[in-house]
Amino acid sequence: MDRQYVGIDLHRRRSMIVRTNAAGEVLEEVRIDNDPLRLAAEIAKAGREPEVALEATYGWYWAADLLGECGARVHLAHPLAIKAFEIRRVKNDRLDATMLAELLRMGRLPEAWIAPPEVRAQRELVRYRHKLVDLRSGLKSQVHSVLAKEGVHVAMSDLFGLAGNAFLDRLELSDAFLIRVESLRDLIIRLDVEVAMLDRRIHDRFKTNPSYRAVQQIPGVGPVIGAVFVAEIGDVARFANPAQLASWAGLTPRHRESDTKVRRGRITKQGSRLVRWAAIEAVRSGSRSQHWLKADYRRLAQRRGKNIAAVAIARKIVTLTFYALRDGEVRCLTRAA
Repeated sequence: MDRQYVGIDLHRRRSMIVRTNAAGEVLEEVRIDNDPLRLAAEIAKAGREPEVALEATYGWYWAADLLGECGARVHLAHPLAIKAFEIRRVKNDRLDATMLAELLRMGRLPEAWIAPPEVRAQRELVRYRHKLVDLRSGLKSQVHSVLAKEGVHVAMSDLFGLAGNAFLDRLELSDAFLIRVESLRDLIIRLDVEVAMLDRRIHDRFKTNPSYRAVQQIPGVGPVIGAVFVAEIGDVARFANPAQLASWAGLTPRHRESDTKVRRGRITKQGSRLVRWAAIEAVRSGSRSQHWLKADYRRLAQRRGKNIAAVAIARKIVTLTFYALRDGEVRCLTRAA
């Protein structure tokens, strides 16, 4: 039996499956509810080791795992790269699934890495922590907003430290504004507890990981940022060199070339937002240490400004992260400043 190619347009509740043969002829089109048994039954029709493509969309984990257990060769399509092929007057689930199967058959499917379950679990923890910290920051901003409405001047730099909390305790506000501030403070305290819990869980999960210890040799990279790098990057061997990792993280400039004209613009920001955030945070944290990275930052900031300097040093940190994950050490950290 010839090898078959299957495209799956996966949605939250239902999915469209298009099955084709090696010549590109459509053998079957079927829409199913997202039931594991039904999906397994449909894939069984494709014979042994069919090539299956699905897009990296909402909730793809279960489908990829199930397809692998059924003996399929699973290919995860990169959603951003797929958009380059969507120059069509008509777009629907059937055509989307057909396009995935056809690109896979022709060997032109832009693929994303299928992270193993252990890496997905790591990512779940660091991403959830990041979400909670974002929520907490938003709540703190609301407190500042309420105080501004009441004309309250905040003298301290950290309104939620010891001095700041003492200030809020004795603050007198109008009834509605006081209710809101007290409610926000209660939510912030609750989020503090959850973030502290996640910090412990993340440390327990990563503490025996040699890569986790290696990346913390880099100035500005502590336990939180180190966990982000290890979880989000995963198997660094999938990148041939540091430049590929920097490109994946969206820290390389846009490149537009036509005939003899070449234009290079701002960084693409197409990639892992969390890795970019971690790299920039490492730059800010590392600015307090005496190291050649700090000297490079100051030199660039004087010439190009702080923002461009931060992005440039963030790319250097990602480069050092590549070697830390690959070799378990970063030998160039001892370079003279």
